[in-house]
Amino acid sequence: MSYELTGRLVAKFDIVQRTETFKTREFVVEKSEDINGRTITNYVKFQCVQDKTAMPDRFSIGDEVKVLFNIKGSKWTKDGKDNYITNLDAWRMETVKLGGQAIDESQGFSADAPSSDAVDDLPF
Repeated sequence: MSYELTGRLVAKFDIVQRTETFKTREFVVEKSEDINGRTITNYVKFQCVQDKTAMPDRFSIGDEVKVLFNIKGSKWTKDGKDNYITNLDAWRMETVKLGGQAIDESQGFSADAPSSDAVDDLPF
């Protein structure tokens, strides 16, 4: 199942080579919401893995971004004790322009579906 969050990019961390064949990178998005006249700010840390670790490079600190991600959880046992970790695995980032429209930076066009009002002027 995929989720999404829109907010302001506030941190990008270096790529970490976990093993010879596995690398990760983390970044943080600030999400503020007005709840009953009070602003609540959350800082959400995401993880990118493997070929997605370069994804945050296309964005600058302060950019409004939309992050699409999956929630992943792991369990392991150490010294007879169960341990759990939850990761927010980002697999796509988009720039958010004024008006809330997301732009897919990797493809250079709006991530929204094309308008049905488009005129087909192709000669074939």
